[in-house]
Amino acid sequence: MQKYAIDERGYYGEFGGAFIPEILHKCVTDLKEAYLRIMESDRFQQDFEKLLRDYVGRPSPLYHSKQLSERYGCKIYLKREDLNHTGAHKINNTIGQILIAREMGKTRIIAETGAGQHGVATATVCALMQMPCTVYMGKTDVERQEVNVKKMEMLGATVVPVISGNMTLKDATNEAIRDWCAHPGDTHYIIGSTIGPDPYPDMVARLQSVISREIKEQLLREEGRDYPDYLFACVGGGSNAAGTIYHYLNDERVRIVLAEAGGKGIDSGESAATIHLGSAGIIHGCRTLLMQTEDGQITEPYSISAGLDYPGIGPIHAYLSSMKRAQVLAVNDDEALKAAFDLTRNEGIIPALESAHALAALDKVIFSPGDIAVLTLSGRGDKDLETYFNVPM
Repeated sequence: MQKYAIDERGYYGEFGGAFIPEILHKCVTDLKEAYLRIMESDRFQQDFEKLLRDYVGRPSPLYHSKQLSERYGCKIYLKREDLNHTGAHKINNTIGQILIAREMGKTRIIAETGAGQHGVATATVCALMQMPCTVYMGKTDVERQEVNVKKMEMLGATVVPVISGNMTLKDATNEAIRDWCAHPGDTHYIIGSTIGPDPYPDMVARLQSVISREIKEQLLREEGRDYPDYLFACVGGGSNAAGTIYHYLNDERVRIVLAEAGGKGIDSGESAATIHLGSAGIIHGCRTLLMQTEDGQITEPYSISAGLDYPGIGPIHAYLSSMKRAQVLAVNDDEALKAAFDLTRNEGIIPALESAHALAALDKVIFSPGDIAVLTLSGRGDKDLETYFNVPM
């Protein structure tokens, strides 16, 4: 991963770093000094692998989709993160982070969530480890993800609806950071994506890299080679994308295609396509690309998908795009909905709206007959049923 790895200052090229209030300096420095030591320890490795296997249900299957393969004239596999416990890739990260928090002596967990999947995954591991948990969620997302809110509360978490700003993921993150500033000593903030101050982007990517590690093993078994020609994933903050591509970053044989949320179109004023619309700036503790006005005020993003309507993007993805290592495509709401219904009716798999953006990106690539593509189905569509039910059949 050398060429695309984070450097000793916590940057991917010009993106990354730790831009934090003084009160959080010790928290973040302590985490930076501890996370690799803990993650590389025998105790962590044993606990993490055991929980991934026996609790999460890993490895997640690599499923050969015959109908997608026939449609696009190549071989397409779906990496089934939707089959994990709690229904998404998010659990890989929360289990790892709570083990790190426990090792560091933290006794309280906070988190932010948009689509609710990260909130559910955090509440789940807090119930497992018997730690108190507070989840911040924008009021807009609370209303469109009611089932996940009820799940979090059933698991024992306190869900705090955030009524500032657009009342979505950005605003929930702001409130979580305020909480962290008020309780820096005993609290660990489980950030749900490859965003935030260093070392979070690297730590989350490492914890999610179990996805690409398994893809290598599974492809070798299925195809006699451990790499695909294409990797597809949706990208908002970018944790499932980072996990999908982690072990392939230096393998130039593998083309990386990421789908961000175009909303109602990148020229509509209602979009979350940060790579297409963003410029360099600082958000939530790191320097990355973000949607902002000329005087640096953050622009409110929009997507039909609660997990992708974030005005920034993980610094690793900003860097990969700037280096032309990853191709980032904007997928609008209608394209994502069509892809979701196509997969549902042709394969019997209801995908999360986030994953549907990656599925729609298949339409924007021209494949050769011998190509092998792996697409990470980051989550299941249970949380999005209300949105799907409102689409005219």
